[in-house]
This record gives sequence, C-alpha cells and structure tokens, in this order.
Amino acid sequence: MYKVGIITASDKGSRGEREDLSAQVIKEEVAKIDGEIVEYVIIPDEQEIIKNKLIEFSDVKKLDLILTTGGTGFSPRDVTPEATLEVIERLVPGIPELVRMESYKITPRAILSRATAGIRKQTLIINLPGSPKAVRENLSWILPSLPHGLDILKGTDSECAR
Repeated sequence: MYKVGIITASDKGSRGEREDLSAQVIKEEVAKIDGEIVEYVIIPDEQEIIKNKLIEFSDVKKLDLILTTGGTGFSPRDVTPEATLEVIERLVPGIPELVRMESYKITPRAILSRATAGIRKQTLIINLPGSPKAVRENLSWILPSLPHGLDILKGTDSECAR
C-alpha cells in the first residue's frame, strides 16, 4: 500500500466556488496501484502555501507519493511548479516528458504545460494539470511505472533490470 497525498491548487476551489473534480479522478486512479489517499487539501494558488504543504506531506506525514493538481499553466497565479522545484532534492524529468509527449498527441497545447516531478527524501512529487480529463490521461501513462519507483524509494525493491 502506498500512502498518497493530493494537493489541489485552486483559488476558486479553496474559496468553495468550484468543485474539485480532479481530486476525485486521482482517488479513483491511484486505487489501481494500491494507493490510499491519506491526506487531501485544497489550497489557494500561493507559492509559499503550496511549498509548505509539500514539505509537511513529505517530511512530517512521510507520504510515498504527492500528486498536485492545478497551477501548471501560464496564468500569473499558476505557481505549483515553482513551489515544487523549491522543495524537491532530485528531478524526475521522465515523468513530465512522457506526459507532454503523450498529451501532444491529443492537443498541441500540451507543450504549454510547466508541470514538473521530483523526489524529496522518500517522497515522489508529481504535478498534474487541473482538468479532470487531463488528470485521468496523465495518470494512465505514468501509473504503470510508479509502483517500481515507489518501492525503490521505500527501500522494498532495488533492482531496475528485468
């Protein structure tokens, strides 16, 4: 079982003006890899708040995986990647590279995503878009590989060779 946290970055969502449909998609999809949502918050698009929540989920709650949704676009309020880059210790560039490549097959606007991914201590952090449809697509591409990476981070697996 993997301990998973969801951080939704949304000004409107944090004020109760928009239902968080993306988090529900995340909950459904991570169950497919034996992921259990143990922490979930909706917070405003504020870099310091996002950063502090990432640190809390990683360092204090010791989650295996943190999935953020929202805040990866071009709006001046979209600061999730910046907050993530402030807290991660090692980049995992293959995840956003794959997501942009596969998303581009659906829409050329995929190149506008600024999402990132990385590791802080023993926690994998991945930025996802805010759209429920895009979240489902993104997770369909990355979830098959995540258990192996998470097991290595947890120290329960050590071999990458097949």
